[in-house]
Amino acid sequence: MPTDSTSALKRTLGLPHATAMVVGIILGASIFVQPSEITRHVPSAGGMLGVWALCGLLAFCGALVCAELSSAFPKTGGVYVFLTEAYSPVAGFLWGWAMFWTMHSGIIAAMSVVFARYVAHFFPADDGGIRGIAIGAIWVLSAINYLGVRQGSVLQLALTIAKVAAVALMLVLAFALAPDVAPNANGATTATEHGLREFGLAMVAGLFAFGGWHMVTYAAGETRDPEKTIPRALLFGTLIVTLCYVGLNAAYLRVLPIERLAASERVAADAAMVVAGPRGGAVISALVILSTFGALAGVILAGPRVYYAMAQDGLLFRWFGAVHPRHQTPHRTILLQAAWSSLLVATETYRALFGRVIYTEWIFFALLAGATFVLRRRAGYQPAYRVWGYPWTPLLFIIVSLGVVLNRIAADPKESAVGLGLVLAGLPLYLLWARHKEQGAANARD
Repeated sequence: MPTDSTSALKRTLGLPHATAMVVGIILGASIFVQPSEITRHVPSAGGMLGVWALCGLLAFCGALVCAELSSAFPKTGGVYVFLTEAYSPVAGFLWGWAMFWTMHSGIIAAMSVVFARYVAHFFPADDGGIRGIAIGAIWVLSAINYLGVRQGSVLQLALTIAKVAAVALMLVLAFALAPDVAPNANGATTATEHGLREFGLAMVAGLFAFGGWHMVTYAAGETRDPEKTIPRALLFGTLIVTLCYVGLNAAYLRVLPIERLAASERVAADAAMVVAGPRGGAVISALVILSTFGALAGVILAGPRVYYAMAQDGLLFRWFGAVHPRHQTPHRTILLQAAWSSLLVATETYRALFGRVIYTEWIFFALLAGATFVLRRRAGYQPAYRVWGYPWTPLLFIIVSLGVVLNRIAADPKESAVGLGLVLAGLPLYLLWARHKEQGAANARD
C-alpha cells in the first residue's frame, strides 16, 4: 500500500490554483494543432465537432471517476496511488513506469514541439531549430518547478488567464469579425459516413488534446483540503475546457475550408490570418505560445510527484525520493524527467508521440474506472465524493476507453506492439525489485 509520502511537501495549492492547473494542462498546445489531425480522419464539420463533443464527454466521465478516487485517497501520486490501492503495487508501478518512458514524458515532448512550431512564426526555423526550441522550453520550465511548487502554480494561474484570453479573442475574430463563412461550415455530415475505424483514430487525436485532466491529483499532497479541492477542480476544469474546445473548433470551421484546416500545422494562427490578416495571426500566435507554455508548465510540475511517491513507497531507489532542502521540491525526478523528455523531442516525430501516449494511457484509465467497482466492495472505503451516475458512468468510460485502444492497435499493430512491450517490460523489473525488498527485509529481521 502507498504510504502517506506528503509530509515533506508544502500544502500551498488552493481551488483557484488547482482549477487553473486542470484547465492549464488540458487547454494548451493540442487544441491549436489537433484539429488538423482530426480532420485528416474525419473530413467534415459534423464529424469533426462530433469527435470533440464525445472526447469532452469521455474526459468528463474520467474526471468524475478521478474525483471520487482522489477524495478517498488525497495523497501525492494520484493515479499511481489509486491503482495501487485498488489492485496491487504492481499496477501502480506499471503506471509510473509507463508514465516515465512513454505517456507523461511523451506528452511533455509533444507539447514542447507545438510550442516551438508557434515560436517559429516569429523566428523561422528548420526541423532542427524547432527541436532545439522545444528542448529549451522543457529545461526552462523544469528549472522554475525546481525552485518550488508555488512558483510553478503562480506561473500556471497567470498563463491560464492568458490562454483563456486567446480562446476568447479567437471566438471574437471568427464570429464577430469574419467577413465570410467557409464553405464547409454549413455542410455538416454525420460521423458514421467516415467509418468507425477512421472516427476512432480521430478520437485518439481528440483525446490527446483532452489529456491531463487527471494530473492535478499528482499534487494532492501539496493541495489544501484536497478531499474537496481536487474533485471540484476536476469538475470545473473539464467543463470549462470542453466548452472552449467546441467553441474553438466551430470558429475554425467558420473561417477555414476543411482542406486547409486538415493541412495546417498552426490552425489558430491560420484562422486568425484569414480574419484579421498577418497582424491577427501574429497576435494569436503570441497568445498560443503563452498558452502552450502554461500547459507545458503544468505537465512538468505534475509528473515528478508520481516518481517521488514511488520512491517513498520503495518502488524506486530512495535517491529519487529526495526533497530539496531549501526549495522543498522533488528536484531529482524533475531533472530526470527533463532529460528523458528532451531525448524524445530529439528522436521522435509529433504524430508518433501523441499516438503512443493515447493507446497506452487509456488502458490504465480503463483500469482506473474499474477501481471504483473494486473499492466500493471493500469495508472502510469512504470517499468524500461519489461518481454521479454510478455504475453507468464508469462502465461507459471503460467500454469507450478500450474501444479507442483496440482501434488504435488494429490500425498500427507494429507501433502498438512496441509501446505495449515497453510497458510490459516493467513487469520483470518490478518482480526483481520486490524480491530484493523482501530479501532486504529478511536480512534486517535476522
